[in-house]
Amino acid sequence: MEITFGVLILAAIFFVNGKVRSDLVALCALVLLILFGILTPEEALTGFSNSVVIMMVGLFVVGGAIFKTGLAKMISSKILNLAGNNELKLFILIILVTATIGAFVSNTGTVALMLPIVVSMAASGNINSSRLLMPLAFASSMGGMMTLIGTPPNLVINNTLVEAGYKSLSFFSFTPVGLISITVGVIVLIPLSKMFLTRRGEGNKKKKKSKSVTDLDREYQLSHNLYRVEVKGNSSVANKTLMELGITAKYNVTVVEIRRLSATSRKFFKTMNQEIAEAKSVIEPGDILYILGESENVQHFVTDSKVELLDTHKAEGDINNDGSQMEFNEIGIAEIVLMPNSKLINKTVMDSGFRENFSVNVLGIRRKEKYILQELKDEKMHSGDILLVQGTWNNIARLSDDQSEWVVLGQPLAEAAKVTLNHKAPIAAIIMVGMIVTMMFDFIPVAPVTAVIIAALLMVLTGCFRNVEEAYKTINWESIVLIAAMLPMSLALEKTGASELVSNSLVNSLGNYGPYILMAGIYFTTSLMTMFISNTATAVLMAPIALSAAIQMGVSPYSFLFAVTVAASMCFASPFSTPPNALVMNPGHYTFMDYVKVGLPLQIIMGIVMIFALPLIFPF
Repeated sequence: MEITFGVLILAAIFFVNGKVRSDLVALCALVLLILFGILTPEEALTGFSNSVVIMMVGLFVVGGAIFKTGLAKMISSKILNLAGNNELKLFILIILVTATIGAFVSNTGTVALMLPIVVSMAASGNINSSRLLMPLAFASSMGGMMTLIGTPPNLVINNTLVEAGYKSLSFFSFTPVGLISITVGVIVLIPLSKMFLTRRGEGNKKKKKSKSVTDLDREYQLSHNLYRVEVKGNSSVANKTLMELGITAKYNVTVVEIRRLSATSRKFFKTMNQEIAEAKSVIEPGDILYILGESENVQHFVTDSKVELLDTHKAEGDINNDGSQMEFNEIGIAEIVLMPNSKLINKTVMDSGFRENFSVNVLGIRRKEKYILQELKDEKMHSGDILLVQGTWNNIARLSDDQSEWVVLGQPLAEAAKVTLNHKAPIAAIIMVGMIVTMMFDFIPVAPVTAVIIAALLMVLTGCFRNVEEAYKTINWESIVLIAAMLPMSLALEKTGASELVSNSLVNSLGNYGPYILMAGIYFTTSLMTMFISNTATAVLMAPIALSAAIQMGVSPYSFLFAVTVAASMCFASPFSTPPNALVMNPGHYTFMDYVKVGLPLQIIMGIVMIFALPLIFPF
């Protein structure tokens, strides 16, 4: 028992110190418990197979897909419109929305879903995301108090009451308690977050090293010279390759991209596939060609080829895409600088071989302060010219292999990761809603962890990520390891009798001072224990003790058991007491002491309010 307490105290010291990564501290504590024989290796590793941990992994992937498809940006823009330019209104709105979702979905799932949305909102509104993420985590726990299924400790106390022969709690028995929690949370978090979280992470901002695709599009004014034509069945270019047609040489325009409706029978999922215009590309009837060139040259091509010049705002097929600007999903753009010894010096763009050898197009040349966008095919390239090239992100990245001829500016694959797959947003939305509905209703025979795994797999299989590696990169492994390593700590406390010793001492020492004092003791003991072991494990240990204490005093056990679930769920002073707290630790750049500064006052105030409020809702 002494060893267990010693390991936990030592771990707490390192957590507070913050000089060693939290996941390493948790792993070291776990190894010490194994070496001292308190836990077997099998018991110590149970956290890594725990459904909560597996669910967190899946939710990271789902949350990443919500961000990658631009769904987070769409949702955040709606919330931003409601809040306007009022940061306080946005702060309150985030807490209320999160708490509402948290009433029906696990707090872990709620944070994983809201995290990319809030980060996107903060970026759009030029707000420090650190001020919003910790309140987001706390709000999910507060929302969990609204319903029976909101958080596992709620189910624990209900099960304890039923097994003891008391009436089962209804789905909304918790709602009054949840409303009080949310009200207290909003009032307390507004000043605390402003005092302690506003400056967090501001010093970590770095200057942008490379231009984004939007910057390049704007700089070269591509959209001003961009035209769309639709290939008809009787067109002279249909069913021919670009090499056969020689469009660039004949009309002095460049076909840079081909859009083709995806071959799917489901109307809702129809999207326009982007294809880079290569020499071997075959143009088919119904294709939409994106062409760069002067207006009269494009018109000449349209007349000769019997293709239709599309209005700027005309949608492509059934897809709501106005074509007023280039999109960068599978296809991107980047700049390359020609080296003085390059073999391309004094060669024309047509003879450069970029399209034939690298499957990329040259869209423009920047020569000192001059931009060359017209008559490109006959333009000779000079040393030091900066070429704007277009192609798939992988082909652009492949240009970096030949550093003797040219140098690729920026990091194409890193820029690709920033580009959202907007055409996949409807698919991501359907998967997300399906997951939430499955987790909300008990009559659907699918476990929450199964629903999350299925949703994560569907996000990958339906192309909401460019590849599987991108999905793996969305997982915050530090948070996963931290929670997985801390979960077996509750088993160590139970095995050594430490939990039972603390609980019995509490009842024996406070039982003579009346129900309010005893309930306060149970509340704050539960709150203290939750700082070191999971809230579910704490509720399992404390619920029978609270029930026994109420029976011994001859009072109703409901308020005592509610004290247990509220204290277990409202633990804010530690990053590893609840999964939501751990989820936002890295994205918010928080240290252990940040949770103490903001979470501990909130936790204490919440406890004081609940000690007086619970007996009013559930009289002794």
